[in-house]
Amino acid sequence: MPDRLTARAAIAALTDDFEELAVPGESAAPGRDGDGPLTWAGYADSRARATARTGEEESVVHGLASIGGRRCVLVSFEFGFLGGSLGRRTGDRLEAAYEAARTRALPLVSLIATGGSRMQEGMVALTQLQRVARASARLRAAGPAQLAVLRDPTTGGGWATLGAGADVILALPGAQVGFAGSRVRPPAADPHAYTAEGQLAAGQIDAVVPPGELPQTVAHWLRALHAPGSPALPAPVPDALSTTGLPESGWDAVRQARSPARPRAEAYLDAYFDHRLPLGGDRCGGTDPGLLCGFGRRDGRSIAYVAQCGTATRPAGYRAAARVIRLADRLGVPVLTLIDTPGAANDAEAERAGAGAAIAEAFAAMAEARVPVTTLVIGEGGSGGALALAAPGNTHVTRDSYFSVIAPELAAAILKRAPQEVRATADQLRLRPQDLVELGFARSVVGPPDRL
Repeated sequence: MPDRLTARAAIAALTDDFEELAVPGESAAPGRDGDGPLTWAGYADSRARATARTGEEESVVHGLASIGGRRCVLVSFEFGFLGGSLGRRTGDRLEAAYEAARTRALPLVSLIATGGSRMQEGMVALTQLQRVARASARLRAAGPAQLAVLRDPTTGGGWATLGAGADVILALPGAQVGFAGSRVRPPAADPHAYTAEGQLAAGQIDAVVPPGELPQTVAHWLRALHAPGSPALPAPVPDALSTTGLPESGWDAVRQARSPARPRAEAYLDAYFDHRLPLGGDRCGGTDPGLLCGFGRRDGRSIAYVAQCGTATRPAGYRAAARVIRLADRLGVPVLTLIDTPGAANDAEAERAGAGAAIAEAFAAMAEARVPVTTLVIGEGGSGGALALAAPGNTHVTRDSYFSVIAPELAAAILKRAPQEVRATADQLRLRPQDLVELGFARSVVGPPDRL
């Protein structure tokens, strides 16, 4: 079991400075509302003992903080106070924290350690989740980012609101994370599913971060999730990383794009960004290792990225891409997409996972984006599976790329042509980089630095 820091120790370990905020109109203090709304015998005494033990009046501390020089509103849970449970007065403090972030236009960082809703307050405690969800929605509508750090444990309503509802979710190694706490799970449940590592593998959180790296990681994220107030400028088009020439035929274009020696997305991202922070998973139980996405910094600017890695993109990849594009749009951060896929995954598993709906979601996110999106095709542009992540009107292509309504082999098969006619079919599809510019799909063919 990971070490459990107190609320204030967790704050001290993360922040440069912290100023606690008062709670206007906080619900009745323990001494005035006795044993609570259910008149649960001994509840007042339990709270008094929790205060004596922890020095806190409630399970949450909140205030203004600086992390790596970036200002934010910070919430920290005190697990020693009745298991960090959420009651009416916890709801007061959480609502006040969200409102402080909204009125000050600051991101909200939550250091969560909770066992869930406080049973001694019954439905009054449970409905605090609705208060938190409403406050979170108001902050989201106003724009500022929400970042959660999952400590041990993060279960119940705290996970299902502040945790899973955040834009970026980090967790400490070994933290217990799940809607069901350890005492209410099915006896045969896989314990790994309820850990930070298990949730990462399932695409429910973005990263597991060792305690020593947490301050720097959170500071990086606060910088990356911030955009200037002025309209976002488009992300610069990356330079091509290959010196290959333009293909003479359609089949040459396909062959160059499929070459195993061609530079891939990882190389492009490394060359493009000074620093990048990956986001992982679709928050629906899936991950796609063939799609990289997140936020990066380039020349002091934040740019979100979505990059296909040359494999068939799976439904989880499209959902993750849509999530990143929508977050960037809300924050006013421009987006870069790198296209490289033979097409969307079309196996039975992909169909069961909702391939059509996931691709539609990606198309919708691109169509709705108010921030500029820049696209570079760096390899294969396979049909709608690639087009879903291509920016209308601002797509560029490298010399070792192609884009086609369908793969030449499949086109020939549909047309009942002999295998030897595949090359001629590739020419008919006009899929070469120079063809794509001529057809008006691409704005330019991008070469290496200082070359046409």
